[in-house]
Amino acid sequence: MLQISDLKVSYGSISAVKGLSFSVPRGSIVTLVGSNGAGKSTTLRALSGLVKATGSVRYDGAEILGLPTHEIVARGLVQVPEGRMVFANLSVDENLRMGAYLRFDRKGIAEDLEKSFVLFPRLAERRKQLAGTMSGGEQQMLAIARALMSRPRLLMLDEPSLGIAPILVRQIFAKIVEINRDLGLSMLLVEQNANMALECSHHGHVLETGLITLSGAAAELRHDPQVKAAYLGE
Repeated sequence: MLQISDLKVSYGSISAVKGLSFSVPRGSIVTLVGSNGAGKSTTLRALSGLVKATGSVRYDGAEILGLPTHEIVARGLVQVPEGRMVFANLSVDENLRMGAYLRFDRKGIAEDLEKSFVLFPRLAERRKQLAGTMSGGEQQMLAIARALMSRPRLLMLDEPSLGIAPILVRQIFAKIVEINRDLGLSMLLVEQNANMALECSHHGHVLETGLITLSGAAAELRHDPQVKAAYLGE
């Protein structure tokens, strides 16, 4: 579904991503774990066309590196940004409709809107509430549902547990698994909470200072002594 080869990103003289190569198989959840500054979010921003990068990014067989962001989204590669980035002064309903800004099928948009409320019942309860007045966990639900309104085929999530109460973090990850299972949606997940991310993923890669230092099945990485010592607090 997604094949990244020798991806490099620099900010001036600083090399943030130093030649990443990995893939996201169709229908799978792949996670990138690592500490702050490892290059995880920069990688997603490069795949979304938000920062300049070199190398190769093939999505569904076609090269997309260098395309404008709106064209990448139109092809079905969609990112849920770090920090949620909801439209604070718009209602939940309006935020969701913004996710469908590239679509013109009114009936389909209305159907997907109702599906969002089934997937996240809490959003249905707050349909007319301003997004900026909701909790971090509720905003994260909204950010995911908004991304789904564009009907993606590959969803990228950047730090979905950031700034969320622990009781809601598990709910968010349960929904990620549910979306992958029920919709068959491929996913690329960036997350500092390595234990939770690897628990819900099929494959994992460990990033350190812009390089992949360890890769494998997520279940194996969870039991790897190096990963346990560095990221799982064991």
